[in-house]
Amino acid sequence: AAPPLALPLLSGGNPGVLALASLQGKVVYLDFWASWCGPCRVSFPQFEQLRTELGPRGFEVLAVNVDEVEADALRFLAELPVSFPVVRDGSGETPRNYGIPGMPTGFLIDRGGVVRLVHQGYRKSDGAALRAAIIDLLGDPPQ
Repeated sequence: AAPPLALPLLSGGNPGVLALASLQGKVVYLDFWASWCGPCRVSFPQFEQLRTELGPRGFEVLAVNVDEVEADALRFLAELPVSFPVVRDGSGETPRNYGIPGMPTGFLIDRGGVVRLVHQGYRKSDGAALRAAIIDLLGDPPQ
């Protein structure tokens, strides 16, 4: 099972906390990222496209920023805006709980909250395999 997390939203003035548990019943790609991470600049536009395409079928992306300085993360998001929720853990507690080996690292979590895939690093060519894994967990589209 995916370790629980509840972190403040990183949205430039929109306060609130988002818990992973609130996404139960959806297929979730939990992405740990940082503003200094080159591969994150490749992954974010692909995650946005996947969420737009597969969101109606029950897919969500939850991005966890690990920058020590919040302004760095906000600058990154100003350059690469996304519609999926982004939370922040500047303390590093959540990455430790998940055993993150490096940035970026993503966890594909099924509708029951079980981690089904761990993906370290990101290349543009990773998008097709990730999309196939998400579709597999989503199951057949609703009729």
